[in-house]
Amino acid sequence: MAAQALALLREVARLEAPLEELRALHSVLQAVPLNELRQQAAELRLGPLFSLLNENHREKTTLCVSILERLLQAMEPVHVARNLRVDLQRGLIHPDDSVKILTLSQIGRIVENSDAVTEILNNAELLKQIVYCIGGENLSVAKALIIEISSVSPESLNYCTTSGLVTQLLRELTGEDVLVRATCIEMVTSLAYTHHGRQYLAQEGVIDQISNIIVGADSDPFSSFYLPGFVKFFGNLAVMDSPQQICERYPIFVEKVFEMIESQDPTMIGVAVDTVGILGSNVEGKQVLQKTGTRFERLLMRIGHQSKNAPVELKIRCLDAISSLLYLPPEQQTDDLLRMTESWFSSLSRDPLELFRGISSQPFPELHCAALKVFTAIANQPWAQKLMFNSPGFVEYVVDRSVEHDKASKDAKYELVKALANSKTIAEIFGNPNYLRLRTYLSEGPYYVKPVSTTAVEGAE
Repeated sequence: MAAQALALLREVARLEAPLEELRALHSVLQAVPLNELRQQAAELRLGPLFSLLNENHREKTTLCVSILERLLQAMEPVHVARNLRVDLQRGLIHPDDSVKILTLSQIGRIVENSDAVTEILNNAELLKQIVYCIGGENLSVAKALIIEISSVSPESLNYCTTSGLVTQLLRELTGEDVLVRATCIEMVTSLAYTHHGRQYLAQEGVIDQISNIIVGADSDPFSSFYLPGFVKFFGNLAVMDSPQQICERYPIFVEKVFEMIESQDPTMIGVAVDTVGILGSNVEGKQVLQKTGTRFERLLMRIGHQSKNAPVELKIRCLDAISSLLYLPPEQQTDDLLRMTESWFSSLSRDPLELFRGISSQPFPELHCAALKVFTAIANQPWAQKLMFNSPGFVEYVVDRSVEHDKASKDAKYELVKALANSKTIAEIFGNPNYLRLRTYLSEGPYYVKPVSTTAVEGAE
């Protein structure tokens, strides 16, 4: 099949008006597996296809774009960056949007590849040209790409800011169009994942502007379009910088998260729950939340209630946030922090252990795994081990392999067993016989099936 595609590609290169050959090549390529094309990547001559894009023939352009999409997937980004640079530059200024989008997606692959991106960054002229070509586009792909390029290094951010593209994006972020604002905040959040990106946003006063927009959101009837993204931005910022500093400097952020949890809108609740999970994923963030006192206890009750009563997708997000909040690495298990996670656990529900066992018995593998993840998060904390040991049938539930039927659930159960078995306090709390059962489960692996003994019975047919 790949040989047939190569033969047709040679035909396309040889002929002046290869419309039939393009149609044939297009249909053949749909049937050739990508790994076969990858094996032939060195033989693929794409120059003629790029040339045909300049003929201003609608069907040829459509066919060439589709064929190139497939063939370029078979090529390593480094190869594309080195050998198709000129074609990519031409593609950026092509009058047809589908050609621009094809080109931008290839530049996206190059930017995401650490070896290939140096090909662009080491060529100042090429980088400038890419940035300026993209600048003429209002395609959202182009904007996303500008952020990807800006995120690579301080130098690349400098090119993008000098060109005015990042400034334009930031203007749209604080502009009047709420839908554009919602798209822009996602891109700005990506930039904030890098240290130089965060520095730039702080210097330009962007973080303060985002905070002010959240402050004014109450009086904006359209705030539900962009508020989730703005709150997510601060959640990510807090974890990457310092939860305490961000929450102290921008108190509206924490305030808004508490408000959103109390909302009736599942979108708002979901974002608030995710944000609390992100914020409480490290000890400093946990301490920030603990300082809010009874408000946080009420928030935990609300999350516990949602994990039992919300639609499945929101239940899973609640369980993930609970796992993140309750997990403490062994080296951080001070008496104070253990008391804190124990009191958080008991705030979730009247009988949290039974709540999560009940959730884990529902016929949704994702829910089952998310509930097991909560048990795994607390499995190395002595107070939780005592609760588990004293809960009738819990130890049997943990070592019972007949409960899980799919791979993800078996893996999740295995992680729980591993967390328990590797804890220093487990033998003392669970007792040696149970500890040995856990060690046996661990050594047998996640997918062990007990052999069925077939004993021959005398006189049986």
